[in-house]
Amino acid sequence: MADEGLKVLNRAAEDAVKEATPIFIDAVKGITFADAKNILLGSNDAATQYLTSKTQSALYDKFNPVIKNSFSKVGADEIWSNLITRYNSIPFTADVNPNLTDYVTSEALQGVYTMIAVEEKEIRTNLASRTTDLLKKVFALQD
Repeated sequence: MADEGLKVLNRAAEDAVKEATPIFIDAVKGITFADAKNILLGSNDAATQYLTSKTQSALYDKFNPVIKNSFSKVGADEIWSNLITRYNSIPFTADVNPNLTDYVTSEALQGVYTMIAVEEKEIRTNLASRTTDLLKKVFALQD
């Protein structure tokens, strides 16, 4: 049962991630010269921080209904809520979010931004990962 639950969670998150591309494209198109300078000269996750600030709300709004729909098909959200509400009533335990859709949406977003940060750090620190002429030119300024 736990394995099936994990499959449902993963499928819901995968379905939602498909909605992300246009939101990221809009964020990239909206980069100002000042933003680009701050990203280029910033920390190893400066681009990730920029994308997070520009996309998190829109991505949450896109992910949430897709995940909710996936969960409602199998009743996972109701089962989770009942289980976690009981768990949260146990003394001396840290409360867990009883809203499965919100929890998975937040975790999916965290996963997306973590993957972006890993790739960004690789591009910034490993010359071989700069596979296009544009990346080589842009990050040569940083080096």
